[in-house]
Amino acid sequence: MSVQKHLVQRHFSRAAKDYEALATLQDQVGQEMLSRLELLKIDPQFLLDLGAGTGLQTRRLNRHFPRARVLAVDLALPMLQEARRRKSWLQRQWYLQGDAEHLPLRDATVQMIFSNLLLQWLPDPLPALREMRRILPPEGLLLCSSLGPDSLRELRQAFRAVDDEPHVHTFLDMHDLGDAMVQAGFADPVLDVEHYELHYDDLDTLLRDLRGIGAGNSQSRRGLFTPRKLQRLRSAYEELRTPEGKLPLHYEVVHAHAWRAAERATGDVQPLQFVPRRRS
Repeated sequence: MSVQKHLVQRHFSRAAKDYEALATLQDQVGQEMLSRLELLKIDPQFLLDLGAGTGLQTRRLNRHFPRARVLAVDLALPMLQEARRRKSWLQRQWYLQGDAEHLPLRDATVQMIFSNLLLQWLPDPLPALREMRRILPPEGLLLCSSLGPDSLRELRQAFRAVDDEPHVHTFLDMHDLGDAMVQAGFADPVLDVEHYELHYDDLDTLLRDLRGIGAGNSQSRRGLFTPRKLQRLRSAYEELRTPEGKLPLHYEVVHAHAWRAAERATGDVQPLQFVPRRRS
């Protein structure tokens, strides 16, 4: 079942008002991405926050690169409206509604692209990665993160007790993302994986938080989720409760960075670098 872009846009548009208060994982991953910039020698004049949401990382990027112009792009207009409302009047930020697969920017426009947990919401990351390469100059930097296939594993397991419908997304693994980056024209991608686990008191709060950050099911499927199915889901998830009395929700996060490759002869492919990391 493929991701439906119009459903992604609808879910995130509805989530805009409360998104920043609920996006615990997105906040943590964004801060981790920013810390990695300390190891990368780049001082962009113009950078793009792609999939900017309500602009939390946009504001942090502005503080990290105070002389840079920062463009926030998101598919959901309400997210950008919320981002504009939250920004400081001193910060140099611009907002543009746009599709990652068809970026409304000229070639070689920005020196750096920052994209926090966007790629997993695309039907296929390759068209967006090609667009990112197009708007970067040679040696321009892409710094991104995505969810890996082990994400939401407890929810996926509990749903198996309900029916055979694809209630939880199937996420791209690290090796496939690395291959897509090379295919799109990025040089020497460096990728690693970190693991996060959130805990909840009850299933209602867990599901409400997922809906509140726009993470509803964006795959086309048929059938209604009846009260009886919800009760079966509750019972299945209760079996996963920790000794501390919490319901766990696991996330596998793939971190990646790469520089736009110079033009090469056909078939000249650089090797991938995979760095194993783990965080509990």
